[in-house]
Amino acid sequence: MLDNVTIARPYASAVFEHAQEEGNMEQWSSLLETLSLIVQDEQMRLILSSPKISHEQLLELITGIIGEQKSATSINFIKVLISANRLKYVSYIYELFEKRRAEAEGRMEIDVLTAYELESNQVEKISDAMSGKLGKKVNISSVIDKSLIGGMIIKAGDSVIDASIRGRLVALRNYLTG
Repeated sequence: MLDNVTIARPYASAVFEHAQEEGNMEQWSSLLETLSLIVQDEQMRLILSSPKISHEQLLELITGIIGEQKSATSINFIKVLISANRLKYVSYIYELFEKRRAEAEGRMEIDVLTAYELESNQVEKISDAMSGKLGKKVNISSVIDKSLIGGMIIKAGDSVIDASIRGRLVALRNYLTG
């Protein structure tokens, strides 16, 4: 069975290429974010999955919610998602779109897990170091994980730098028992 990202990828690619051609990345980003929020809402999920709601009613409801964000192209996109029963994948489409957009704009999202909250100068140092290493502008998302004991784990795309005390203890245990 196909996973969610595999199903979402062709839609995200099509939207990205269209947005790039038209030069309206920000509008598509905003629309996809709104659609993502719509499908994540518990009450909307019930409505979206109801067999009593026709595709036309669903389209009317969604376009009413998105309001000013609608254009002929965005309405057609929503129609395609509804008719293919892919509206539930819009959060994945949004995520993939944002990854491609960040890549095209020379940006990268980095997750930094630490045992304690980072100070602003520490975030700045990490940002500068990772920008230099990756050759991209980075946006840091900081997450506190007390189980790390100390140090940090940096996740940048497919790369993971584990400089945590927990990681070192695990490595030491593996070395001693291996």
